[in-house]
Amino acid sequence: MAVRRCLPWPDPILRRPAVPVQAITDEHRLVWADMIDTMEAMPGYGLAAPQIGIGLALAVVDCSDTRGQAVRMANPVVLHASGQMRDHEEASPNLPLVSAVISRPRAVTVRFLNADGGVEDRDFVNLWATSVQHQIDHLAGRMYFDHLSALKRRMLVARSQKLRGRA
Repeated sequence: MAVRRCLPWPDPILRRPAVPVQAITDEHRLVWADMIDTMEAMPGYGLAAPQIGIGLALAVVDCSDTRGQAVRMANPVVLHASGQMRDHEEASPNLPLVSAVISRPRAVTVRFLNADGGVEDRDFVNLWATSVQHQIDHLAGRMYFDHLSALKRRMLVARSQKLRGRA
């Protein structure tokens, strides 16, 4: 398919909640294919449609060792999150050259529409759980750095801008 351009922070689309998908169409499948190509080109573990300028609640995640195991999700919602937390260094192509350690539940159960249009409940653990939660944040108009204090968030954004030559 195609590698799409990731929107630079602070594009307003990144702050808007994504529009839920009513039914899976071939158009959605084409967007997922582009998202997977884009995710692989970064390389990354997941991507949400708003990151490439599409305001729909579509996400892909692939944390497999061999790759090629992408889970395609529409309207993902966390049904259950474990009480055990897991720290992981997170980043985003929308705010390049920086990252931060974020603590999230180690395991989640997520309900979503799959590529066949069926409702699926799936358990994700460790890196898969982290990436799914990261994408769900994007679909809600949140960025990973929103989990940081206001001071750390400002410092992270300023550092990215400086490293990109904008400051």
